[in-house]
Amino acid sequence: MKVLVVGGAGYIGSLMCRRLSDAGHQPVVLDDLSTGNKKALHCDIPFYEGDLGDQLLLKSIFNKETIELVMHFAAKIQVGESVEKPDLYYENNVAKVLRLLNSMLENNVKRFIFSSTAAVYGQPQYLPVDENHPTKPINPYGASKRMVEIILQDYEHAFGLNSIVLRYFNAAGASLDGTTGEAQRVKQNLIPIVLENVEKERTSQIFGTDWDTDDGTCIRDYIHIEDIVAAHLKALEHLSKNEGFDIFNLGTSEGLSVKQIVDLVSQISGKEVKSVAAPRRPGDPGKLVASSQKAYDILGWQPCHSDHETIIRSAYNWHFNRRY
Repeated sequence: MKVLVVGGAGYIGSLMCRRLSDAGHQPVVLDDLSTGNKKALHCDIPFYEGDLGDQLLLKSIFNKETIELVMHFAAKIQVGESVEKPDLYYENNVAKVLRLLNSMLENNVKRFIFSSTAAVYGQPQYLPVDENHPTKPINPYGASKRMVEIILQDYEHAFGLNSIVLRYFNAAGASLDGTTGEAQRVKQNLIPIVLENVEKERTSQIFGTDWDTDDGTCIRDYIHIEDIVAAHLKALEHLSKNEGFDIFNLGTSEGLSVKQIVDLVSQISGKEVKSVAAPRRPGDPGKLVASSQKAYDILGWQPCHSDHETIIRSAYNWHFNRRY
């Protein structure tokens, strides 16, 4: 199957391209390189540099390539920035996706896999969070993702666009072969931040040490990017045989605390990880973990590489042996 991977030069998208090729599919990449890196891609993969909302470019790609399915990895994902600049998030994460979907329909491409987020749930009302949990996003990033989910459901009903939404909890780790990983200049996620602080001998902040958890620090559900990519392959298989719209959580139902991350990085690196307590951040829940039972039952997916040591060790190996 020929698959258009939008944001295919990024953290998860580039690994997706590798695993699509491994599985016998043909990835085609569209990326504006604002956060991605062309060096993450094999030279044989067709690459188009440009904006996902550029309808002339999209028309050209659909005319030249026989695209059968589209995967989307091109969202802006910084929660804090979304609060300060909601216009950027609604433009990139909603308006441009709408143009992409309309271009797909104009070219009779009716299979779509969308990267969503646990941020659509907001503050958890119960744990583990399943797909029936109310969606009440508390920031523009989460709201922008939820808007696209609603659009996809409406487009399936009105236009027969078949789609699967995958709600990641906390994407983490690097490819097991060490070829690709988190490469953004400004780190946004906890594990890369801690690793960079170790490298530069800086102190990491722990936001809140008085949460109702075993060690007093926040707990999150971390899912290895190899498992996220595997879920996309399962979703692709499902869409090749089934029609409709569906949503699946991607998580482990287990959590890793901030203190556990600090301790694991110290253990794996053999170095002291300096940390200091800081006030809680507004809007942070103390614990957030996912139920992925639905993905197991329907897609036949389960995480295989999301044990805590594999996540931290693969991220560590990538950070200190980056190829780009």
